[in-house]
Amino acid sequence: MQKLGFGLMRLPKKGILTDITQVKEMVNQFMAAGGTYYDTAHVYPGSEQAVRKALVERYPRDLFTLATKLNAMMAPGERTAKKQFATSLERTGAGYFDYYLLHALMEGAYTKYDRWKLWDFVYGQKSKGLIKHLGFSFHAGPKLLDQLLNQHPDVDFVQLQINYLDWENPKVTARANYEVARKHNVPIVVMEPVKGGALANPPAEVKKLFSECRPGMSSASWAIRFAASLDGVMTVLSGMSNLAQMEDNLSYMRDFRPLDDTEQKIIQQAQRIMGKSAAITCTGCRYCVEGCPRNIPIPEIFTAMNKRLANGQAAETESAYRQAVGGGSKASDCIGCGQCEKVCPQRLEVVKHLRGCAEVLEK
Repeated sequence: MQKLGFGLMRLPKKGILTDITQVKEMVNQFMAAGGTYYDTAHVYPGSEQAVRKALVERYPRDLFTLATKLNAMMAPGERTAKKQFATSLERTGAGYFDYYLLHALMEGAYTKYDRWKLWDFVYGQKSKGLIKHLGFSFHAGPKLLDQLLNQHPDVDFVQLQINYLDWENPKVTARANYEVARKHNVPIVVMEPVKGGALANPPAEVKKLFSECRPGMSSASWAIRFAASLDGVMTVLSGMSNLAQMEDNLSYMRDFRPLDDTEQKIIQQAQRIMGKSAAITCTGCRYCVEGCPRNIPIPEIFTAMNKRLANGQAAETESAYRQAVGGGSKASDCIGCGQCEKVCPQRLEVVKHLRGCAEVLEK
């Protein structure tokens, strides 16, 4: 169970609020199965508060490990960025953080952590005992990752986006980044193993491939086990949104078994099939929505469009799009400012994709 981490970015909702009752039951099941690693962030709406209610106030502190993050991109200045640490301590009530990350280092953003002396700041918190293990999450290429690990050789871990679809994706460079981390002998925490849920519902051809090899095993299980089977991986974060997802994950991670040779070959076939997919590789992190001047629900629009692009579900696409925009801002309302593309961890051409969605879905 040390291989499975509970990602707290996409918690279940009851209306617009977090469904704390369901989160508590998810935590109960995770703890009962032997899970210990919980991952949240200052910028995940309501997540740190949910951690306090569902975990910190209900279980002894030495029975779990908690990770959270400081995000400079979402702060207007140095003082505000540094204040995130104290705010996270207050929200969670955890007393200290077992794992603390500088959040979403990427091209065009990582220098802000240096200019605002955030590295020195978090090392200072570690020296006080308020951080046990220090690392960073990363969304860029191997050259920058190598540079950062050379500049900060004493980081305790690095968090990387790794999944079988992005393994050779030139925009994500999952394999190359993994190899850089292994070269530096830095433990790896995997994020987005199911690519924002996309690999839980892959194209029908891939589903058939998986079910014929391992009947009864979910598509998500293949994605998570792929990441967990890699050498040097400490924990694989699964952003679970309901009890059913928790139960599914526990069913195969409670007694984790790495992919065997036959399963590895099946993954390779899935990679070849998915390489032909036209689906928009959005993970639903929603960073793009925060600064959109037209309040366009970009992830929901892309999810609707992917029903057509990945699975040919034209009718379902139209229905999902109507529900996504809900009478509010549409894809065609995009003014092309590019704010979304500056913060997108997947480095998607968001403006271009929105125009394509508008052309297809607003006829």
